[in-house]
Amino acid sequence: MRDVARPLLIALPLLVAGAAEAGHPPAAPPREAGFAEIRGISMYYRVYGAGPGAPVLMIHGGLGSADVWNEQVAALAVDHTVVVADSRGQGRSGRTAEPITYEAMAEDYVALIDRLGLGKVALVGWSDGGIIGLEIAIRHPERLARLFVQAANTTPDGLAAPPPADAPRPELRHYDDVRDEIQALWANEPHITDAELAAIRVPTVVAIGDHDEAVSIAHDRAIAAAIPGARFLLLPDVGHAAVLEDPAGYTRAVLDFLEE
Repeated sequence: MRDVARPLLIALPLLVAGAAEAGHPPAAPPREAGFAEIRGISMYYRVYGAGPGAPVLMIHGGLGSADVWNEQVAALAVDHTVVVADSRGQGRSGRTAEPITYEAMAEDYVALIDRLGLGKVALVGWSDGGIIGLEIAIRHPERLARLFVQAANTTPDGLAAPPPADAPRPELRHYDDVRDEIQALWANEPHITDAELAAIRVPTVVAIGDHDEAVSIAHDRAIAAAIPGARFLLLPDVGHAAVLEDPAGYTRAVLDFLEE
């Protein structure tokens, strides 16, 4: 595991997980919170608001939790039902002995959408959450009304410092330490093709910070170009953890997208 290319293991664990584990301000009181028993796991979730707009599902980055959205939920919940959750094996959610994959996490969130009776949702995803959003848009387009993807990559080569092609990679399998399992995920996945992106039909924004340290800006421009009608958005003066670096600006960007 530790012999995999150093740029990959340095960039993502420090820039994604480190930011995700930072302290978060208290969230507004949810109107519902608990654990959904779905697909063999207990998935932690919270629900805010009950506005007339499309429900909003917000998905955090790898090794993070729903708490990264604490500064966004109050503003978004004025006009929308807002759902945040912890992805499989992360935060307060459980996992199984099966390896964590983006497809598995996407299916978890679809099951949560069904459990909560949300119908179509506007999905906001940061980093791994954005990859999960793309997977849902490809596999379950009928569940999405809109898609806001920030700092996602469609292959490991989309990282700002991708591993050499001949570098050894950790096996994608179950690990006792979930951090090892997520790092193996980053090394091996995702594998989303341009043809799959071209089949996405929901209104989409692909956003990235103007000095993102983990994901290539050119790669995200290419993702936006491959999705019909998608808009590319460069977030000013922020890096990979834009949601934490400029919470107010991030909220404005999401609200602007929801109100388009």
